[in-house]
Amino acid sequence: MNIVNVTKDVSLKRTIEAGTETQQQAVTQIIEKVKAYGDDALGALTEKFDGVRLQSFTVTKDELEKAYDEIDAEALAAIREAIANIRDFHARQKRETWITTKEDGTMLGQKVTPLDSVGVYVPGGRAAYPSSIMMNVIPAQVAGVERIVMVSPPQSNGSWPAGVLVTANELGVSEMYKVGGAQAIAALAYGTESISPIDKIVGPGNIYVALAKRAVFGQVDIDMIAGPSEIVVLADKNANSVFIAADLLSQAEHDPMASAILVTPCGELAQAVADEVAVQLETLPKRDIAEASIRDYGAIYVTKDLEEAIDTVNQLAPEHLEVLTEDPIQLLGKIKHAGAIFLGPYSSEPVGDYFAGPNHVLPTNGTARFSSPLNVDDFTKKSSIIYYSQAALELNGKQITTLARLEGLEAHARAIEKRLEEEK
Repeated sequence: MNIVNVTKDVSLKRTIEAGTETQQQAVTQIIEKVKAYGDDALGALTEKFDGVRLQSFTVTKDELEKAYDEIDAEALAAIREAIANIRDFHARQKRETWITTKEDGTMLGQKVTPLDSVGVYVPGGRAAYPSSIMMNVIPAQVAGVERIVMVSPPQSNGSWPAGVLVTANELGVSEMYKVGGAQAIAALAYGTESISPIDKIVGPGNIYVALAKRAVFGQVDIDMIAGPSEIVVLADKNANSVFIAADLLSQAEHDPMASAILVTPCGELAQAVADEVAVQLETLPKRDIAEASIRDYGAIYVTKDLEEAIDTVNQLAPEHLEVLTEDPIQLLGKIKHAGAIFLGPYSSEPVGDYFAGPNHVLPTNGTARFSSPLNVDDFTKKSSIIYYSQAALELNGKQITTLARLEGLEAHARAIEKRLEEEK
């Protein structure tokens, strides 16, 4: 890894979500085909991109039963325990409707209402992502969403991996369709004969999925346009170089465009980590991917002191931040921008990815400056409640009409005055 002295301008910005003109055109064409031809388009596009012709997109009972036969008891127990942890964490986020009253009869409040329906996209291809299902479905369930629809590309055998099927079933997802890519996003947004449209789409995917989500935003809501994964480790001289190297590579193996960065005031640690990354790369199964990530988007920043290191971290605003210092909890108040903060040597990033409870759907590309992890609020909407009594309107009517006329809206002012005149 390259070791450099920190500069004033550090950034995780990578322009990746815009796509090429060819990709954008392809996504537009796919969406239009699904809007025009519904299930017929889904079938043809699934055969073209996934290499399988399906008689039905719906996951069957037989597929679910077979998945339970294939998955081992240890994996099933881990899935169930992770679900319990994640549900417990998100249950603490739930907000309730509230109302307050005043002596003049005014009643004000906020009504919290879950969305009617949500579509969850689960990536397919060479990997299976049970954790992605948990992180997207559970906060929606806690929020009270009644209809949750899951879509994911089929494998060449026309089904899903056992871990995906079992996880969805353990969560109680009853509406599951074997369709992926931009065509799945279009189906969720606009509906087909088999898939009724939903109100919001969540879940990660490739560039075509990301572009499709961006294209249908407005027709439906979306969670975010996420970029490649990233990790920043803030460490002092007390940190373990072997742990740091392993954690940097845990993100680098995701994607050649993933970013892995160490920020430290200790030059000796910087060199030790660089050496250890090279050693651990030698035996990594996804060495080619991780090596490209480390080469193109990895870095070790050496700062003059810990305060400058913290400033650098806040400027980076990373998706994942590990704090491996002598007293990490003491530094928590100084960390302003990070999607998830992992404190101490045993809080490795994969702990949050799979099991601890907090959501692993996090803001990337420096957007942690203004964005939050996926949470229960993302699956609700809020309505303001306003009840004014006659006494309250008489007390405040003059101020309201004054403000209305200040903005040149005479009809607004008269709407208040008509009521005040009627009571005279």
